[in-house]
Amino acid sequence: MLPNPEARAIAIEARDVTLYYRMSPVLNRVTLAIPEGAVVGLVGRNGAGKSTLLRCLVGLTAPHDDGRCSLLGSPSLDLPDTVRARLGYAAQTPDLYGWLDGHAHLQRLAALYPSYSELRALELAVSLDLPLGLRASRLSIGDQQKLSILLAMAHDPDLLILDEPVASLDPLARRQFMRALFERRDAGAAPRTVLVSSHLLTDLERVVSHIVFMREGRVQLADAWDAVAENLELLVLHRESDAETRAAGVLHRRQIGDEWRLVVDRRAVPPETPPGQRMNLDDLFAELNS
Repeated sequence: MLPNPEARAIAIEARDVTLYYRMSPVLNRVTLAIPEGAVVGLVGRNGAGKSTLLRCLVGLTAPHDDGRCSLLGSPSLDLPDTVRARLGYAAQTPDLYGWLDGHAHLQRLAALYPSYSELRALELAVSLDLPLGLRASRLSIGDQQKLSILLAMAHDPDLLILDEPVASLDPLARRQFMRALFERRDAGAAPRTVLVSSHLLTDLERVVSHIVFMREGRVQLADAWDAVAENLELLVLHRESDAETRAAGVLHRRQIGDEWRLVVDRRAVPPETPPGQRMNLDDLFAELNS
């Protein structure tokens, strides 16, 4: 569960989510609770289970065993229309109608969402440099991704769940997208809750309030990004000491020859533990996945 110091309502929740593929667990007892207003980066190597978890969260895949997911307090497998109207979702592979152009896609969206704003949609399309007059099948992969993002955001959702939304975008389009995450149609609207999976860690580091690492179908680390950046360190030991490498607060360890590389949480390790090196998100990802 992510830290929630202000006791905000939970917007996204997974409880003991397990999923098997050919008898092997893709997700293994994943439990996660994301408070309203959080901007959460979901990171991990290919095959870690990120896309599968997102599909479970939005109700496209049912967990096995007793696992369950909920969005805005409603079961993901039975979301009422009132919750669907507040949700925006973009899959890793754009799910578009190849024979329809961007305008026709937006017309379909307008019929489903009462909060849809044509002005907002057109402004976002312009900012993303997205040609709305072309059929989806004729768009480049990057423009298909832009259209998928536009469809997820045009109705100004309270909750956004995005799977690798910027993987095919150029740096300028990524910047415009990141800016759009925090823009609300109504100046008095509550901050949007965002869960975004991405391998572009430098972009994530600039905008997230929380970070979730996944590895081999499990949550490896979940915390506020400020706390992670302040307290997680890389400690390099040049001597053998099984006690130190297995001490409380050691999140990950690996040995290279006679050298031990430990990712430690300064809040939990013994006070006599020597100081380590601070890490950015790229560094932390590399260490936790080595």
